[in-house]
Amino acid sequence: MARKFTGGKLVIASHNPGKVREIGDLLAPFGAAVVSAGELNLPEPVEDGLTFTANAELKALAAATASGFPALADDSGLCVSALADAPGIYSARWAGPDKDFGLAMQAVEDKLAGHGDRRAHFICALTLAWPDGHMESFEGRVDGALVWPPRGDQGFGYDPVFLGDGYDITFAEMAPAAKHAISHRADAFKKLVAACFGG
Repeated sequence: MARKFTGGKLVIASHNPGKVREIGDLLAPFGAAVVSAGELNLPEPVEDGLTFTANAELKALAAATASGFPALADDSGLCVSALADAPGIYSARWAGPDKDFGLAMQAVEDKLAGHGDRRAHFICALTLAWPDGHMESFEGRVDGALVWPPRGDQGFGYDPVFLGDGYDITFAEMAPAAKHAISHRADAFKKLVAACFGG
């Protein structure tokens, strides 16, 4: 039986404003008073896990321990089939120290040159951690393909080049509510909410 979140302050273990906003929107109905790790000036831990879930767990635990409140961390990334699922857990690092995702998207496109296979998927691992060290983790996925050039200005990260299966617009061309309904983060959130926020 998963441990339940019972309301009150919840730290989003991220310094990415786009990610914090998206998670805050998803959590709005559950009585969570969301505050980001950035707002609390919490240090960013070294993400040296070898999987999305391992990285989400170390970020959530670091934020919960440092803040004294439950913390929710997300580790997500783009996995490109023709690139052996790269950039994967290194998706943010491909954007460089300035978090320039224009650069990252160009790097993916350059590496795909000559490849007929443009299949890709996003993975999102979510971990909810408590200051006592207890953790609950969930993983979501959305499949699609990459387009070029980038299109849209609604999302963040690799959203402008990702076309979800069954859609003819990129994640960055979708209204936020439409993306929330189908994204990898939404998939992981459904599992998290059912286990830790439901009932």
